Amino acid sequence: MSQDAHASPAPGGEPEGDPPAERPASDAARRRPWSAWRVVMPVIVLVSGSLFAVSALTSGGTDLRPGRYTDVAQLVRTESRQYDALRDRVSRLNDEVDALTEAVDNTRVRELRARTRTLEAPAGLVEQIGPGVTVVLSDAPEEVAQSSQQNPNLLVVHQQDIQAVVNALWRGGATAVTVQGQRVVTTTGIKCIGNSVQLQGVPYSQPYTISGVGDPAALAASIEADAYLQLYRSDAAEPDIAVGWQETTEERIEAPAYDGLLDLSYAKPIETQQKSDG
Repeated sequence: MSQDAHASPAPGGEPEGDPPAERPASDAARRRPWSAWRVVMPVIVLVSGSLFAVSALTSGGTDLRPGRYTDVAQLVRTESRQYDALRDRVSRLNDEVDALTEAVDNTRVRELRARTRTLEAPAGLVEQIGPGVTVVLSDAPEEVAQSSQQNPNLLVVHQQDIQAVVNALWRGGATAVTVQGQRVVTTTGIKCIGNSVQLQGVPYSQPYTISGVGDPAALAASIEADAYLQLYRSDAAEPDIAVGWQETTEERIEAPAYDGLLDLSYAKPIETQQKSDG
């Protein structure tokens, strides 16, 4: 019985002894990707280490992404405490300066001290107590803000609203003005920071209390005549704006002496400056 040239098929369906359709990769080829990783991995580790080192140097031991305040009231309280601590330090340093100044005694120094004392009251460096007027400004109530179709800017108190009240009190003859209990002087800046107002470096949330020491009738008349405040009070009367306005005549207002830094070294009246420029 003659034998076939080809062997009989194996149970798996492939003729025994036939070479496979594709030749497997050699051992060297299988090892080639591992050889590439041996080069790439040290580079990755080196770059990562460099990034960590740069981050550590940049942060200086602090968090590069510090947590944000989500509670504005807490932020205000924290900033206020820091400001109070710095103000206490300034007060102590001023006391030291005064003590050293008093230790110097000659005719010229005594003359300068006398002149300084006459300027302390108009500069806001002396406490003022007397009758006056207090104005409280506040944002629209939450229920009005949620339902109103008005411009959202009309529903909150801005720095220019506070400044308008302060200016009206000055024009009415106020001898001292305070905002949130802080004495206002010529170097005082009122700025909006987010949804709070910053006064002399301290953020305050609404409502905002502005008080002026002086003749109550004259102060009230000056507020009444101010065109900007007339518009503000008109908005306050609108049900879909309803920003807060409360004006009260006070028998006694205490305006503490300003105890912060006086940034200006010297100043000239506007008229004098204009003449010198001409």
